[in-house]
Amino acid sequence: MPDGTVKQINPLSGVEVWTVPGRGNRPLTRPAENVRPLQPGDSTHACVFCLGRMSETPPPKSRRVKTADGWQTLSGVLPSQRTDTVAEFRRVPNLFEILGFSYWRTNYDYRPSPSVMAAYERYRNDPAGRQHLLGICRAKLAASGLSPDQIAEVGEEKMLEDSLAFFASSHDVIVARRHYMDFAADSSQLAGSGSLSVEEHEQYTAFTIEALHDLYEENRYARYVAVFQNWLQPAGASIDHLHKQLVAMDEHGAQTNAEVAALRANINAFNQYVLNEAVQHNLVIAENDSAIAFAGFGHRYPTVEIYSKSSTCEPWLQSPEEVADMSALLHAIHAATGTEVPCNEEWHHRSPDMDVPMPWHINLKWRVSTLAGFEGGTKVYLNTIDPWHVRDRLVPRLHELRREGHLADGILLDEQCPARYNSLKYNPLLQS
Repeated sequence: MPDGTVKQINPLSGVEVWTVPGRGNRPLTRPAENVRPLQPGDSTHACVFCLGRMSETPPPKSRRVKTADGWQTLSGVLPSQRTDTVAEFRRVPNLFEILGFSYWRTNYDYRPSPSVMAAYERYRNDPAGRQHLLGICRAKLAASGLSPDQIAEVGEEKMLEDSLAFFASSHDVIVARRHYMDFAADSSQLAGSGSLSVEEHEQYTAFTIEALHDLYEENRYARYVAVFQNWLQPAGASIDHLHKQLVAMDEHGAQTNAEVAALRANINAFNQYVLNEAVQHNLVIAENDSAIAFAGFGHRYPTVEIYSKSSTCEPWLQSPEEVADMSALLHAIHAATGTEVPCNEEWHHRSPDMDVPMPWHINLKWRVSTLAGFEGGTKVYLNTIDPWHVRDRLVPRLHELRREGHLADGILLDEQCPARYNSLKYNPLLQS
């Protein structure tokens, strides 16, 4: 508009967003509250996700470790083996699932696979494993409001039977090792995605993809697995410790349904309506061989979209190089955003039951505003920062990070990017 107001319509969801001049001048972050110097033990015991408090979370399904022979995934780690290796990342069942084991068992007669049952029996038959399971079950029952006497009435055998849900969970958490940055001096210096090294973030991404694929393989009734990361309390995080979540669902959800409908109407929708518009309006931020990042439009919050250019839609079928390229751009945007900014990371991918190709893409949303009555009453959303200012905030910082050696090799920035139309090769018509 002549006064500088920007009105956007998301081409896939139809969401209407306005950016009003002046509202974007507000800072993205707020001063950290109750900051205190770190004490010995804080780095390993700050919250239940820390390494020193592993007994407070359900048994891990697997862990990602770095050895002399490279990175490896270890499964079936018993309590006595917790400290044999350093878990850089752990895959842990969510104690309070969105869709729990009972949901799948009751509604679909879901039965765990033989490998899941074997892992459960092995852990339950281990003396320390048995005590760990009982401790977690008691903690969960107490959190649901039961008194100690009521918990005792449940009985150990019933609790051990119910603990199968931890092993057959369809809601998992990928937990990073660090709570605070290395050499942090106070409690404000949290370790986020951008403070991981390029190599660590690549393993974080690859380990998440392993879990994503495994949830589809283990639960035949899962039509879609939602993958997301909530960073800091304003973005929905209940714990300020870096972690992603994966939730198996028996439907696609409204956003995915809208994207599938757009693809059925126009198989080139993601190129024509999204990428090509970003190129046309000079919104591309960064690019490498297999991925591209640009400032998104039509989102309720300031958003950067990272797209895989691969012809392979499923993340678990992509080559290690293609996964590394996606991870590199996602890591770069996190690093440029900074750990002080609350944000959501939302993954979108083609699930096994989809009949149309869909590019793997990730939206990184800055949760720097609060939806209120105007949005609720009009369904017009006030986004405080327009896409061009998102780009202009990130590009200078990305150049600084590259000079400092914090970005992966092969990343091109801003005007260096080829930014070619129709470069998302998920569309079979565009594959050479």
